[in-house]
Amino acid sequence: MAPEQMAEPPEHGPALPPPRPLDAIDQDILRMLQADGRASIRSVAEHVHVSRANAYARINRLIEDGVIRGFGARVNHERAGKGTSAYITLKIVQNSWRTVREQLRQLPDAAHIALVGGDFDVLLLVHTSDNRALREVVLTKLQAIPEVLSTRTLLVFEEEDAEPEG
Repeated sequence: MAPEQMAEPPEHGPALPPPRPLDAIDQDILRMLQADGRASIRSVAEHVHVSRANAYARINRLIEDGVIRGFGARVNHERAGKGTSAYITLKIVQNSWRTVREQLRQLPDAAHIALVGGDFDVLLLVHTSDNRALREVVLTKLQAIPEVLSTRTLLVFEEEDAEPEG
């Protein structure tokens, strides 16, 4: 059974157990699955030199412990019709993070949302089809959120995934 066919970790389910230390085999499994989330249990087991049952149990434990949050595809956004990317910083009303986060989650172009410390409160990564669509996100959608005090847009000229290639 491929890892993507296993149970997904609970998003808002029961509380996760306390973090357990990961040994070298767990770390190797994580590196392999980050490079190829579609790797079979057999290939994972062979790569880390354990039985298939052991590999299966370890991957399930990593999922249940919340270490692995899910499996997905790395997308070339430009080839997928989203050729304009930008980081947008937001200053928000104090104590409004949860409200703002829920509204940002509704943006179809949002790729990453982070509450940060420093000169601004939120860092948002968006991928849009073009500059006109980016302008719509910033001027119409973000600035319409009452808790957003100000925004600043940083246009991405080129980007590279830091994760290993599969």
